[in-house]
Amino acid sequence: MKDIETRADLEHLLSEFYKVAIKDKEIGHHFDDLDLDSHLPIIVDFWEKTLFGKAVYFGNPMMVHKKLNEKSPLTFEHFERWVGIFNQTIDLNFEGNVADNARKRAKMIARSLNQRINENSIGTGLDKISS
Repeated sequence: MKDIETRADLEHLLSEFYKVAIKDKEIGHHFDDLDLDSHLPIIVDFWEKTLFGKAVYFGNPMMVHKKLNEKSPLTFEHFERWVGIFNQTIDLNFEGNVADNARKRAKMIARSLNQRINENSIGTGLDKISS
């Protein structure tokens, strides 16, 4: 398998991720109102900036997730499941340094979002999110 090297690789990774996440019994409901055609280029931009340092994403992921949380609470378990699906998708499609970095970044992002959204449970389970 090859490493994540291009925007096309990110598009593939994220398309495959959403095929699973949208149907997932634990987190799928958070994607009920998602227009994937509009969302996919934005989330690819996010990961292109995160992994390759390209200045293509200028959004605010925290605000997006706070709005999702208002519709249906995001719990530690939801973030943990997101990381699990994301890592499984990487494992099935890529290997290498960038793939490893994507796994680490996903875990860090999930921890940060969980901590900021679930302020009353800071520290609860944050170290349990698997790599």
